[in-house]
Amino acid sequence: MDLKQLECFVRVVEFGSVTRAAITLNLSQPVVSRHVRQLEVELKEHLLERNGRGVIPTDAGKRLLERGRGILHQVRLARQEIEDLRGSPAGKVVVGMPPSVGKSLTVDLVSDFRAEFPRASLGVVEALTVSMYEWLLLGRLDFALLYNPPVTQQAAYEHVWSEDLYLIGSRGLDGKPMPASVKMRELANYPLITPGQPNAIRNLLDVQCARLGVPLSVSLEVDAIESLLDLVDRGMGYAVLSRNAIYGRAHRPNLHASRIVSPSLTSQLVIATVSQRPLTRLAQATIDLIRKRIQGGILAGDGQRDAARGRA
Repeated sequence: MDLKQLECFVRVVEFGSVTRAAITLNLSQPVVSRHVRQLEVELKEHLLERNGRGVIPTDAGKRLLERGRGILHQVRLARQEIEDLRGSPAGKVVVGMPPSVGKSLTVDLVSDFRAEFPRASLGVVEALTVSMYEWLLLGRLDFALLYNPPVTQQAAYEHVWSEDLYLIGSRGLDGKPMPASVKMRELANYPLITPGQPNAIRNLLDVQCARLGVPLSVSLEVDAIESLLDLVDRGMGYAVLSRNAIYGRAHRPNLHASRIVSPSLTSQLVIATVSQRPLTRLAQATIDLIRKRIQGGILAGDGQRDAARGRA
């Protein structure tokens, strides 16, 4: 058994596809298949089987996957620690973040990262919390910024930001301007366009409204935030999002945000890591960069952002 065989096997399982694994590894499909087959011959076990959706591990494959991820991570950690002896951290770090956060954070993070770690590379993945949480546990992300993640022993969370949620619309009911604020109970009067479950903000909205006995009127479920905002911009419904979701969107000047009050609806952003997976020096240093930017107000909107920068 060698590391290349193990890496090919792990990537095939994670992607559920030899083709996608080959693209990620920059190898041909026959080479990836051959490495996996050599591993099966050596272990005298079938490790993979096909179903209607792709490739899945057998019972033996599941056992090897668990051990294999740990081995590959330890090798990567050792390699980076040795490289770090030559100076600034090297290697690669992959961070996940929600699209609304990436819109405000990614450019500054990349600029800071290049200045601090010229020998290292950075990968930024934007997706919804549910997907990123799964990828984090699979090892495809070193750490992730998540909204309202599930309580679990598998991950450790550091709270870094709280933001109120707003009712987003192009106009108020009956064609009137959007109000400055909307009471939680009044949400029942608005046709909502929301992401489908599972989704962090949708789950928060459902739980809080159920607790207050507020019946929601969800007219459409759209997972892509850009498409969702396009529909809201055309007056086809309303969205519940952070104000940051529409901050700086000059191409949608008709969108307005009404703060949800009585009670307020607040979303929590955390930095998530895997409890039993040590961070590399580079990953920890990248978290420090992100934490500094967030503390400086990079996620605040309009006047809040300026005030936060003034305090930094």
